[in-house]
Amino acid sequence: MAEEKEIINSESPAAASPGTAAPANAIGAERGFRSDRGNDRGDRSGRRRRETENDGKRDDLAEKVLYINRSAKVVKGGRRFSFSALVVMGDRKGKVGLGLGKGAEVSEAIKKGGENARTQLQMVSLNDNTIPHEVFAHFGGAKVLLRPASAGTGLICGKTVRAVVESAGIRDILSKSLGSKNAANVAKATLTALKQLRRREEIFKARGLEHRLTTKTA
Repeated sequence: MAEEKEIINSESPAAASPGTAAPANAIGAERGFRSDRGNDRGDRSGRRRRETENDGKRDDLAEKVLYINRSAKVVKGGRRFSFSALVVMGDRKGKVGLGLGKGAEVSEAIKKGGENARTQLQMVSLNDNTIPHEVFAHFGGAKVLLRPASAGTGLICGKTVRAVVESAGIRDILSKSLGSKNAANVAKATLTALKQLRRREEIFKARGLEHRLTTKTA
């Protein structure tokens, strides 16, 4: 019997000697644990990173939050807060849209605003990096004046107008915001002004004067 016990103890990796501890890998293998957990986590994080990069490549729309508003509703248990976010989205190539989202959390409101802005994307007429002509528009109490600028002028406008025209792909413009300073009305007035823009070619084709384009080109 003594000889059998010695043989069993010598085969067990955890009981090699009373003064030395067994290796961690041997203990994990004996208990049935996986030793490649770290590698598995690394693979999963790498997979998520690749998926995020692919989504960014497929979607080249730029999203900006114009303002976030918080409202409170008084109920029996206290005050209940809700948030609304106005988001502008564009591809910087002549396509831009506005969206308003509401939710119980700020992140939820921004997400809904981005989704609404994506569905409201509209094309605007541009002349290289500026607008083809001067335009004036108003929405509510806000009034916005936009003027074309020479190359290198930059965006001479306020933060709300700047966010809208920059998302549309405009790099040189002169603007003036008149009337109300409400961010929502200013943004909608700017978008209304951009939708009024027309290039010379579009105006001639609408009037049936395409021959003038060929004559000037020749």
